[in-house]
Amino acid sequence: MDVTEVEQLAGKVAFVTGASSGLGSRFAEVLARAGAKVAIAARRVDRLGDLAARITAFDGRVMPVHCDVADVTSIRAAVDAAETELGPVGILVNNAGINAQARVVDFEEADYDQVMATNAKGAYFAAQAVARRMIHHGIEGRILNIGSVLGIRPLAQVSVYAMSKAAMIQMTKAMALEWARYGINVNCLCPGYIETELNNDYWTTEGGKKLLSILPRRRIGRPEDLDSSLLLLCGGEGSRLINGAILSVDDGLAQF
Repeated sequence: MDVTEVEQLAGKVAFVTGASSGLGSRFAEVLARAGAKVAIAARRVDRLGDLAARITAFDGRVMPVHCDVADVTSIRAAVDAAETELGPVGILVNNAGINAQARVVDFEEADYDQVMATNAKGAYFAAQAVARRMIHHGIEGRILNIGSVLGIRPLAQVSVYAMSKAAMIQMTKAMALEWARYGINVNCLCPGYIETELNNDYWTTEGGKKLLSILPRRRIGRPEDLDSSLLLLCGGEGSRLINGAILSVDDGLAQF
């Protein structure tokens, strides 16, 4: 990471949801290495210890905080706590999300409600909570919603997940329109298939191999493939005119 990136985020406060594993953990560490003070949020705070230790090891400022994004009261309390400890939040990475796979004819109501409450409702009210404070403090902040290529190009058996991410795309555009006057940029990053510790075993199964065979270049991404996009969309002057953008980082999957 070069010096300009560190200077760009130095002194900024970032709030990352779903930071206990996978991409959320990676996003939090990348922002911290770029100089931001980072509130790492998850339902299970005990799972944030390793990430907090890694950030502290390179003298980063980090605060683990409990946050269940399916509970609006929990979101607001978590943002309040982060602001009290670290200062006003200038960057939100709206990353928390879950999936449930089933054919449409078999999908259960409880699973539907849980996916939509976390992925769509949770992201909406997390953005609202942070934007209210940005507006109050006069911060020209950055909100980055983590969508998915499946919100653009759905596949079978992930209908509700795809719906929730499609909703996030429209949410991004609406928020960008409303909050532009306050200098708040809202964008959506839509990764394709990324290998993490949560899914790396899957790619060796028959189902994983079959899915891999239909990808445009027969390969999956790595978490670090998203680093530059994250820093661009969470940064300062370099992303000043990027607002309401839907950025697919999917190795071309959305085009096929």
